[in-house]
Amino acid sequence: MKKSKIVIVGSYNTDLMSKTPWLPKHGETVLGGPFKLGPGGKGSNQAVAAARLGAEVCFVGCVGEDYFGEIARKNFIKEKINIDYLKVSKTLHTGMAFILVDDKTAENMIVVAPGSNMEIDIPLVENARDIIMSADVVLLQLEIPVEIVEHVIKLVYKSNNTISILNPAPGKKLEKNILKKVSLITPNRSELELMTNRNVNTVEEAEKAAREIISAGVKDVVVTLGKEGALVVNSKETTHVPTFEEVKIVDSTGAGDAFNGGLAIALSEGKSLVEAAYFANAAASLNVTKIGTAPAMPYREEVEEFLKNHSQ
Repeated sequence: MKKSKIVIVGSYNTDLMSKTPWLPKHGETVLGGPFKLGPGGKGSNQAVAAARLGAEVCFVGCVGEDYFGEIARKNFIKEKINIDYLKVSKTLHTGMAFILVDDKTAENMIVVAPGSNMEIDIPLVENARDIIMSADVVLLQLEIPVEIVEHVIKLVYKSNNTISILNPAPGKKLEKNILKKVSLITPNRSELELMTNRNVNTVEEAEKAAREIISAGVKDVVVTLGKEGALVVNSKETTHVPTFEEVKIVDSTGAGDAFNGGLAIALSEGKSLVEAAYFANAAASLNVTKIGTAPAMPYREEVEEFLKNHSQ
């Protein structure tokens, strides 16, 4: 079978992660551990997820001319990801993410210092224009300058054959004229709340908020709901795709990225949006059973085996 072509225009961050017995309150110091250092960033995580699931992946981004940038380059090469369009900044450090994971609940707190991610610019994107326009799917997030995301969305909109997926993380309000040009948007609860100024505590509230985004002109919305799975919404119907039971959650960091990578490859292979969300749920379910972000992304064989042995 011909490999899907997926382009990620997005962030790379080095993850500095520590487990903690509880998430600290303001002014509190907590003794935690163990500590792990590894490759991360929403763009990079989603690129690794898609590559491990069988896609031909190209990453368009920027790292610093430092030790962490070298880790990034080596990791992309190890994961067989094309880095022809990976810029190296001479002035800004490689992006960093400081992650705390609650030992009991697996909930997390994250602070990102974007650094060189802010140097992703229009000349870099234009240099990658041909590979972007010929991709099956272009996947974007918001850990890079919004104007770059908007520029890529406009580019992809001109291509009849390329699907654009926007994972609006971290949450930001976006112009309606940009949203209209996106094929699919994948917010989680908090991002959906920020985009619509609505509370999203229940599946029903998620549907109402998603319909507000549909009314702005987006064709499809997939809301990720953690343990409650995903909600697929378009102008015609809403489908709740529950998650898989009997999965032991070790670390929820990166689950959304596993989901988006899984969704991208499933759509590129011709699956319907509901089928793609089902496949993406499986990828995310496997991701949370391991510690870490990019290193915890599942391989295609693992997902296929998981789907054989589990039901939703």
